[in-house]
Amino acid sequence: MKMSRLRKGIVSAAALALTAGAWLLGSSARSSAHEREEFDESRVRRGLEIAPVPLNLRGKDRVLVGLGSYLVNAVASCNDCHSADPSTEYAPGGNPYFKGSPPRVVNQATYLGGGRNFGSLIPGTPAIVSRNLTPDRSGKPAGGLSFAEFREVLRTGVDLDHLHPNCSATVTSNCFPAAQPFDGNLLQVMPWPIFQSFTELDIRAIYEYLRTVPCITGPASGVLHNYCV
Repeated sequence: MKMSRLRKGIVSAAALALTAGAWLLGSSARSSAHEREEFDESRVRRGLEIAPVPLNLRGKDRVLVGLGSYLVNAVASCNDCHSADPSTEYAPGGNPYFKGSPPRVVNQATYLGGGRNFGSLIPGTPAIVSRNLTPDRSGKPAGGLSFAEFREVLRTGVDLDHLHPNCSATVTSNCFPAAQPFDGNLLQVMPWPIFQSFTELDIRAIYEYLRTVPCITGPASGVLHNYCV
């Protein structure tokens, strides 16, 4: 009888321990999910707060836009390369690198409009110029890229503009010579090998955000020109 009661006590204790463990695991999972949700919400809020230009949110997914802004402005810092040059990246009196620690104010007239000339990778190769990421009159970013094209650019680095191709029998200027290792089919300087690690949601959010920023017309002609109207 005593042995039977002992066995029952052991079984009951084990069952209680399993129940408690399952509750703790469930509680931990719920807590982690809640923390992730709060983390995502905080990034969305922060992204909407730090957008340096007025956003056209009509018909857009506000959550995706906020996350995209966070990634573009606080993580990837796209405007550092996709504005005309350091002298016009910030509005007058808004360059945080100047003496007196002025508050940072982005120049809305050049924001993500591209045009920064990085020069040649080595002598004898084409100059590398950042592209205009703002939407054209179609509402699609980077001069009218579909989401599939935009994703392809971030995943593979392909240069859909063919701005500095590989030299060939028919292409002899503004191209990469065969003796050089650089692949003219790919965007040079742009850190797409890092960006290709973005999740599908990240890329969708970045695309959605870029749809909301003001169109920058850019030069009168050429690949940097945008038809805003």
